Amino acid sequence: MVNHGSWESRGLGCRYKTFPRCQFFVCQLSHITVLHWPAFTMHATLKSFGLVSILSVAGTSAASGGYVVGPTLQTDILAAAALGKLTLHAAQNRDTTTCTLENVAIRREWGSLSAANRQAYTNAVRCLMEHPSLLDPLEVPGAKTRFDDFVAVHINQTFSIHGTANFLSWHRYFTYAFEQALRSECNYNGYHPYWNWGKYAHNPLNSPVFDGSSTSMSGNGEYVPHNCTDGLPTGLNCIPPGSGGGCVTTGPFANMSVNLGPIAPTLAAPGVVPASSLFAYNPRCLRRDISSWVSSNWTTDFESYDLISNYTDILSFQNRMQGDFATGFYGVHTGGHFTIGGDPGGDLFASPGEPAFYLHHAQIDRVWWIWQNLHPETRTNAIGGTITLNNFPPSRNGTLDDLLDLGVAGPAAGVLEIRDVMSTIGIGGGPLCYIYV
Repeated sequence: MVNHGSWESRGLGCRYKTFPRCQFFVCQLSHITVLHWPAFTMHATLKSFGLVSILSVAGTSAASGGYVVGPTLQTDILAAAALGKLTLHAAQNRDTTTCTLENVAIRREWGSLSAANRQAYTNAVRCLMEHPSLLDPLEVPGAKTRFDDFVAVHINQTFSIHGTANFLSWHRYFTYAFEQALRSECNYNGYHPYWNWGKYAHNPLNSPVFDGSSTSMSGNGEYVPHNCTDGLPTGLNCIPPGSGGGCVTTGPFANMSVNLGPIAPTLAAPGVVPASSLFAYNPRCLRRDISSWVSSNWTTDFESYDLISNYTDILSFQNRMQGDFATGFYGVHTGGHFTIGGDPGGDLFASPGEPAFYLHHAQIDRVWWIWQNLHPETRTNAIGGTITLNNFPPSRNGTLDDLLDLGVAGPAAGVLEIRDVMSTIGIGGGPLCYIYV
């Protein structure tokens, strides 16, 4: 059993190998009619989920409230192919999952949601900000709310969930846990949306995600003079100062209180200094410095397409995704975080204190999901890397047996092994049951 006198037992998650496996509910895709691949299977799949064909609209630039989205044809084609192949793979493995067409959750892009559904999501996030923390206030004094619990868990495990074998699986489970908290604790009836970076890379500030309206994730920070942002530890490609840097005053998260961090702040603006300790209470406003310079360089649709298409083994794929800091390359992961920037969005440790974190990581998960399901037989359980940040200090390779422990942020499924979240439709017995459209 877990040593309850250890730090890992304090509700912040642990990676004990001796932790007993939980009893999960399992998911199984059945009742799927598989026709000839690729054309008929793809069409049958999209039709069976009640979807308009992705390919028929993928190359167009649609307008949303006067905003013209960027074309995402390249990744839309890959996503449609991945969904078709997943359907075939699920039919061949229907005896190992109970995730069906009737119960599968569908995650959709933020801009495709109705105004009411966007507001339902942001209302649920704000609800988590009103519920009290489940952590011990003597041990984590900065965690005041359930929203903060997720931030604290991420802070606690930062060095073992980035640049590691579990980077993708840990954040998949973390985003799922956040979704489940919204649904079970705040009466959210939807599923987690994602932010398709390529649609808005040319102009994120005026996008449906960040335009500051009541149906957005709030807007930019107010302008305050500031220097360039060193988004990379190597100091390369310092991000030019944007039109923000100050407090966010528009949209659903106007005037919200950020309670934890920053641990490693990057925003070079007056008043942004590290917290006095890892879990100190440090109330302040949410700051952003939204950057089209970052997004137009590192989160375009081409960058996602290139990542999915040309990095064919898991190690090169996840390393490219997270960035090549030695050459100044941000990658879509770091690029997404620094499209938002600010505080805590620009802090590796406390970044889940930025509400848009979860839309960004849902898209990270979607890109991995597409990559996996283009070759589900060989990629569903592909894992690579070690258990320490960029293998420092040197450590063993990660395995599918390693644990994902989210502490008090964890959903009902509890502590899982990595293998349990490798399939989003529960093939092999995991609890997940969702797809992306």
